[in-house]
Amino acid sequence: MRRILILGSTGSIGTQALDVIRANPDRFEVVGLAAGTQRAEMDAQAAEFGVECTALGAAEAEQLVRDVDADVVLNGITGSVGIGPTLAALECGRTLALANKESLIVGGELVTRLAAPGQIVPVDSEHSAIAQALRSGAAGEVRRLVLTASGGPFRGRTRAQLRDVTPAEALAHPTWDMGRVVTTNSATLVNKGLEVIEAHLLFGVAYEHIDVVVHPQSIVHSMVEFVDGSTIAQASPPDMRLPISLGLDWPHRVAGVGRPLDWRTATSWTFEPLDEDAFPAVALAKQVGRQGGTYPAVFNAANEQAVDAFHEGRLPFTGIVDTVTRVVESHESEGALTRESLFEAERWARVAADAAIASGR
Repeated sequence: MRRILILGSTGSIGTQALDVIRANPDRFEVVGLAAGTQRAEMDAQAAEFGVECTALGAAEAEQLVRDVDADVVLNGITGSVGIGPTLAALECGRTLALANKESLIVGGELVTRLAAPGQIVPVDSEHSAIAQALRSGAAGEVRRLVLTASGGPFRGRTRAQLRDVTPAEALAHPTWDMGRVVTTNSATLVNKGLEVIEAHLLFGVAYEHIDVVVHPQSIVHSMVEFVDGSTIAQASPPDMRLPISLGLDWPHRVAGVGRPLDWRTATSWTFEPLDEDAFPAVALAKQVGRQGGTYPAVFNAANEQAVDAFHEGRLPFTGIVDTVTRVVESHESEGALTRESLFEAERWARVAADAAIASGR
């Protein structure tokens, strides 16, 4: 029986995790819940699962991690505010099932330095797929990681065609049901850029050996290429309950969490190269990842401001990544990486992004 603390319990990851736990009461016990603002919904969850320990907001969630006796902390908080709970989980020796990619990307070496081998279990479908595929060989036998991307709602469009797309169009993701920021990030491919940085930090593979390929069907969730020419892929219908269940009970599999592929039905999977002219976010993310320090924090914070501006009608779609690029290029990372320097870099990036958006440059 694994004791589970769920952060972001009312969001997409949290509610699907509770689905997994609800179906496996002999395997998991919920010992704590934290939500952002949805107090009533969280209270209903707590009543259903008999949970006494709850928290509202990131600061309370961080304290809950330190106070609650849990085996696994599932961090499903959205945004870089999840860094405090992530660091607390690692400091307390909990297994961290990580869906809050921003805390790893922004935290960088602050997070990786704290983590014991195997302490962080990825919940993103792409990184879960890589973790599964990596079990097929030794670290020294890995040649390349290949992250798959659905291409989002604008796959095949040119940069010129992207300028006038609307927020409603950007939120019409063809595969996944996610929140506003993550769905928009998928449309711009910023999300895939963040996932490249996450893959580097999780698996220690150099950026020049991490590729992105567009796979519209979202069946192959990612691949690992080995030195002998073999490629191991993880394939399943798109359903986050599968990687969530692995995060909760890694390395064990939970029966029945997802449906298998139907190999009796004719089907086709396609793979396409990424159009980096229309979608420059992945190349920018690799640059930011190599620079390290506070650059990833600036990249992420500037993007959040630009996404808000796009949805408020103050910025065209292509202006999102253009704004992030300008802010990153004007940033200078100095000194040792600390929580304080990260927060200051984020504050600076938000101000710089807002100024760039307001100026129309």
